Amino acid sequence: MLPPDTYAGQVVVVTGGGTGLGKAMATEFARLGAAVAIASRKAEHRENGVRALQDLGARAIGVELDVRDDSAVAATFDRIEAELGPADVLINNAAGNFPSQAVKLSANAWRSVVDIVLNGTFLCSTEFARRAMTRSAPGAILNIGATYSWTGGPGTAHSAAAKAAVTNLTQSLAVEWAPNGIRVNCLAPGLFPHGDLPPVLLARQNPEADGKRIPAGRVGQPHELGWAATYLCSPYASYLTGHTLVLDGANWLRRGLTMPEFVPIDEQFP
Repeated sequence: MLPPDTYAGQVVVVTGGGTGLGKAMATEFARLGAAVAIASRKAEHRENGVRALQDLGARAIGVELDVRDDSAVAATFDRIEAELGPADVLINNAAGNFPSQAVKLSANAWRSVVDIVLNGTFLCSTEFARRAMTRSAPGAILNIGATYSWTGGPGTAHSAAAKAAVTNLTQSLAVEWAPNGIRVNCLAPGLFPHGDLPPVLLARQNPEADGKRIPAGRVGQPHELGWAATYLCSPYASYLTGHTLVLDGANWLRRGLTMPEFVPIDEQFP
């Protein structure tokens, strides 16, 4: 949807960019000329992502990163700058999520999800911004949210709370950093089936049936999420900041006089 060289000469960092929707977004940035750093804890994920981008002819590297570790975040940005150059765009895609009844959710499990989703987004964003400000350079940050951050939902107490905080953080940082030319937006995806989901969610994935429950009549395609991400971070959205874009075929807005039969959480996820 954008000119072929929109990101030529720019460096894009995608956390969790080696699999699933992170990989889909990284791919679209690469198609538009960006050099891409795939940041992930797992070597096989990094290698998978880098290989896919290099097959497109893009410059790409994989960097090990645990977004919960502030010293690791700084070291990762150092390495990216040394190998590709300073980062122009940051995609905070790394996430931790698994469905669980709240009463069965351990304190460690709660902390793990909040640490990755919220604290990781904060640590990577502030490191990116400090470096951009030091160079007096503009920048774009895209956080990945979720529509259930506004509604909550069964089995998602940990991730919904963390994603809600990310949405709020997006707004605060957008206001703080607008004078520095650093834009901060959020993208809330709907159903985008892919093969890199946790087993319990992968088993529930049914694109044909799911599509019938969405007003648009279908699920999303991963590249469509990539199109939205590349637009939000591009010069064509230069006046857009602090915004959360929902990309879900109008699904989260659907309401009727009668709702589907309610199924308790302990029956959904025993």
